[in-house]
Amino acid sequence: MNFIPSIDRYIFRLVIVPMLGVFALAASLLMLDKMLRLFDFVAVEGGPIAVVFKMLGALIPEYASLAIPLGLLLGVLFAFRKLATSSELDTMRAVGLSYWRLLRVPYAITVVLVAVNVALVFYIQPLSRYYYEQMEYELRSGALGASIKVGEFTTLADRMALRIEQSEDEGQRLMGIFARVSNSQDQVLSISAREGSFMATSDDPDTIILRLTEGTIVQDTGSETPRVLSFSRHDLPIDLPAIEEFRARGEGSREYILPELLSIGWADENATEAERDATQASFNYRMVEIVMMLLMPLLAVALAIPPKRSTSALGVFASIVMVVAYHKINQYGEDIATLGRIDPIIALWGPFVLFGALILWMYHRTAHVPGGQALGALERVFDKIGKQLGKLFAGPQPKSLVADHQAEAEDPRMAPAE
Repeated sequence: MNFIPSIDRYIFRLVIVPMLGVFALAASLLMLDKMLRLFDFVAVEGGPIAVVFKMLGALIPEYASLAIPLGLLLGVLFAFRKLATSSELDTMRAVGLSYWRLLRVPYAITVVLVAVNVALVFYIQPLSRYYYEQMEYELRSGALGASIKVGEFTTLADRMALRIEQSEDEGQRLMGIFARVSNSQDQVLSISAREGSFMATSDDPDTIILRLTEGTIVQDTGSETPRVLSFSRHDLPIDLPAIEEFRARGEGSREYILPELLSIGWADENATEAERDATQASFNYRMVEIVMMLLMPLLAVALAIPPKRSTSALGVFASIVMVVAYHKINQYGEDIATLGRIDPIIALWGPFVLFGALILWMYHRTAHVPGGQALGALERVFDKIGKQLGKLFAGPQPKSLVADHQAEAEDPRMAPAE
């Protein structure tokens, strides 16, 4: 690393630590909210808990594509804010280092993250989204081994009702079993057993065996007296419900990778107008989200430098609001472009041009206008609001201090000299 200038190594350390921290925090918050909903969903469907973490893993690329731009922005912002508040930035500028020179390392990091985000949004994210939808479908249909809920009746194969009082050893040992089985001849078997366990069969993969131990079978054949049979062990075959195969990938435009988007949106003559609109909107949405990352370092520098003798964090707050608002505008633009109401170029690249022009103007004021502040007017407004709130919550001064101040004002010796 000695061939890299020390100033670049120093800026790299200032950027990389908060960037990774913000990335981890943003991704964790997004996944935590989804995790709670997935736990509720899996609990209702009776599926294994392990599937929750598999489904969360499938959502990591989607959340990473959102967290990477935010982490890049705040990483560069916090780095330059530290340089500004510690007066190191003034020293660097005094020795002739321009903002563009100081942004060399942040832009090198940006290029790497742009390449990562391209791989995520155009290849990894569509495949992982399809995998997530597939696991959700299999969980609803029971293909993931949905468990029988303890203490409730569960219907199997439309002709068996099964209830289990207690489950031990992660479902390997079932206690207090009651089953009611009917056949096509209106004969009903009522079976109770002390314990049992499920066993797979090698002959028929669509059938499992419920091996029961120490129980009773009551057979109702329609006659006045049912038949009663006690057993020490009894194997009850259970037909698994037929599960349809999951659909092929490509139900929505979010599941298309880059070559498929280009083919359906512009080259496929058999594609319908709705499919063309959806794929073109999805392609342009992904592109503007990626290209905007190239302007994140400029926005970070413009919002990182507070006014002199000030430690205001207004720029941090404004940066988050601006990026999130722009992301939501892009989502709305993609939706209306998918419906065919407006051309995706106008719906998505129009806000990009306006937001990009605003970023370039803010950076120009910060980097090339002496004493210029991108949020100067907003800083003054918030400063006045802060002072008014401080006076409001400060409370009345002690009477002794008020009396001393009045006495000093009335003393002729304290009058100002003419």
